[in-house]
Amino acid sequence: MNGFGVDSCERWWMVASGAILAAFFVAVVIGAFYGFALPGPEKRVDPGRVAVDPPFAEPAVLQRGPGRYDVYMRAQIWAFAPNEIRVPAGSTVTFYITSPDLQHGLLIERTNVNVMVLPGQVSKIAARFDEPGEYRFFCQEYCGLAHHAMFGRVVVEPRP
Repeated sequence: MNGFGVDSCERWWMVASGAILAAFFVAVVIGAFYGFALPGPEKRVDPGRVAVDPPFAEPAVLQRGPGRYDVYMRAQIWAFAPNEIRVPAGSTVTFYITSPDLQHGLLIERTNVNVMVLPGQVSKIAARFDEPGEYRFFCQEYCGLAHHAMFGRVVVEPRP
């Protein structure tokens, strides 16, 4: 005990709590100025028109520049469209995904991609694929009887 009647163990916890708050404040400031953000909704679309209005009417992989790709993807009972995506190693892929029917999810193994997919909401998330190989993706939100059959893959091809 010191002159304030604070036990050394309590003082240690107060210092640790202050350090955690300071780290949180620094993370918020860095996120605000450098654009770090959690994956989340990009925009809203009419779930009844997802299958007929572009860009989700014809899901596709579009090259936006050297090593940059956009994937417009639909998650629907019980499949992803497209369910196979091919990109060269070293590519950054931005996924735009929505659902016309139920709540689904997109989880790509060995990446940071793990988003909830809601009807009418377009979720956006990006991942970089440096290592050639196959990255399987799944629906991680239970969506019905054939939920287990809802999967696909990202094939990362070696650079020529």
